[in-house]
Amino acid sequence: MCLQEAAELSSLKPQLDQLGVPLYAVVKEDVGTEVQNFRPFFKGEIFLDEKRRFYGPRERKMGLLGFLRVGVWMNGLRAFKNGFSGNILGEGFVLGGVFVIGQGEQGILLEHREIEFGDKVNIEEVIQAVRRISQELQPLENK
Repeated sequence: MCLQEAAELSSLKPQLDQLGVPLYAVVKEDVGTEVQNFRPFFKGEIFLDEKRRFYGPRERKMGLLGFLRVGVWMNGLRAFKNGFSGNILGEGFVLGGVFVIGQGEQGILLEHREIEFGDKVNIEEVIQAVRRISQELQPLENK
């Protein structure tokens, strides 16, 4: 997750709190002051997954050739214009994602997996999915 996306998701924190839905980030490493530098942009709890279990049995990566993609450069330019900059520390080829996970049997209500670096989740889709969490689960016979 890039800093810009973290800040945008954090802008939803008041609404999430009102709906009783927590905001979490899972990061794969903490090189130098990376997590410390991430904290001002992300208003939820941050978990370090050093064993990378959250990233699944196969990590999704984008190699050096990914930097030849126009979309990557456009995403980077957009972030830079909005005052966000990254760093070159650590292993930066793993693609991230955003998940909205419901309660009980609801399962995954929104899944956004980065296709290329800087590919952000749609914030409106996030809040729509979060609102579905707060709705009471109706018995099957009422559906």
